[in-house]
Amino acid sequence: MAQSYEDRDGKIWMDGELVDWRDARVHILTHALHYASAVFEGERCYDGKIFKTREHAERLLKSGELIDMEIPWTADQIVAAKEEVLRANGFTNAYVRAIAFRGAGPDMGVAASHNPVRLAICTWEWGSYYGDAKWQGAKLDISKWKRPSPETIPAEAKAAGLYMICTMSKHAAEKKGCSDALFMDYRGYVAEATGANVFFVKDGEIHTPLADAFLNGITRQTVIQMCKDQGMVVHERHILPEEVAEFQECFLTGSAAEVTPVAQIGDEWHFQVGATTRGIAESYEALVRA
Repeated sequence: MAQSYEDRDGKIWMDGELVDWRDARVHILTHALHYASAVFEGERCYDGKIFKTREHAERLLKSGELIDMEIPWTADQIVAAKEEVLRANGFTNAYVRAIAFRGAGPDMGVAASHNPVRLAICTWEWGSYYGDAKWQGAKLDISKWKRPSPETIPAEAKAAGLYMICTMSKHAAEKKGCSDALFMDYRGYVAEATGANVFFVKDGEIHTPLADAFLNGITRQTVIQMCKDQGMVVHERHILPEEVAEFQECFLTGSAAEVTPVAQIGDEWHFQVGATTRGIAESYEALVRA
């Protein structure tokens, strides 16, 4: 059984200080625990350098703004803190998790404007997010839940509360022997996986859902630009489920997922783990280690 994340050696950066891993605790009445008032970032460090570290820091601050939670740290301070915690743990290749949240304070109801906003940054060594699927191709379930309208949630925020249906969907997928689940959005268009964006390949051209009802991932944006720089045609558009059968290849992107091929979605859609996907994965690996 894997070691518990609460019982590890190392250091965690909390509110400006490095603390021992096992001492990095919060009170049971922390507002984020009860009302999901938290935003976070997932990043990877390659050969001592966090990929797109400033973009992640800036998105963390933007996510805080979108849920009406001003984070009392600048992007420069967050970037420096991430580097500090990596050095303290002696990592050069690792996953980095920054989380800002409303802590315990004088408010303990839905409103919590008087409670302190706290920031913690953790890092650990983490291999392929999808295990062997990184090379063999992931199998995706189709979630019964849908990505909601941006009129109901701040879809541009990487906010903890928005991942509730992701957890439920991934649990259901794992029970079926799948690596992840694919969401449709509230209109019925193909949206994303539980923690990664989805891309399709048809006749050498790239198709990916328009990010108008889900998070426009930093890795998604990176891969789109990388493909365009290589002269590939990229279509960002609404994709209907009935179109999926026409695609030859499929892959997922994300800071944790990196570029992971997909071999199957549901019971009816099957894909090659083809040359286009392999080439994009290799180019991405070269880019993050450049």
